[in-house]
Amino acid sequence: MKPFTNHIGVALPLLADNLNTDVIIPSREMKRVSKVGLANGLFANIRYSDGNRKPDPEFLLNHPNYHTASILILGRNAGCGSSREHAVWALADYGFRVVLAESFASIFYNNCVANGVLPITLDRSSIEAIADWVRIDPTSHHLSANLEKCTLETVDNSFEFVITPLARRMLLNGLAPIDLTLEDKVLIDCFIAEDMRERQWLYSVSD
Repeated sequence: MKPFTNHIGVALPLLADNLNTDVIIPSREMKRVSKVGLANGLFANIRYSDGNRKPDPEFLLNHPNYHTASILILGRNAGCGSSREHAVWALADYGFRVVLAESFASIFYNNCVANGVLPITLDRSSIEAIADWVRIDPTSHHLSANLEKCTLETVDNSFEFVITPLARRMLLNGLAPIDLTLEDKVLIDCFIAEDMRERQWLYSVSD
């Protein structure tokens, strides 16, 4: 997984509260188990105006100023609903590296961390101030997310955010959950070897 240290990009200020995973990617768009190829289904119910993938000009992501957005700004309880990891896969496949919100559904938050997307929590007033600043000129008013310093920065302001040490370590080092397990591979191998000696019957294979 690609490590996350610092990211500068165009921000998409949706500011929606309770944006659930079915809105992020509808179930009909989940036709694969791969993490690749889900970007076209991102926000499909509100991104397209018909079943033929015709972009809805009213949806902000379809505006030329936001086509290259890589930072998503939401409201409270972001990523609620089902636990589908495809929601984060679709965001990452499109190119989003950061999700900024007032609060997150816990499973969605953890799925972000597990897939190299930085979830940032800030208070509502800060989020609204950031969104207002972005809207002035989205193509030049980029946001900078620095995980080493735990700051989200505009040209004039810097906002500190809090992230758990484990989530920070996973993102900084590009570690997926299985990578955390493999860090203890020596201990795991020693346990298995000892267990095989003590309980040979458990590992015996009969014809």
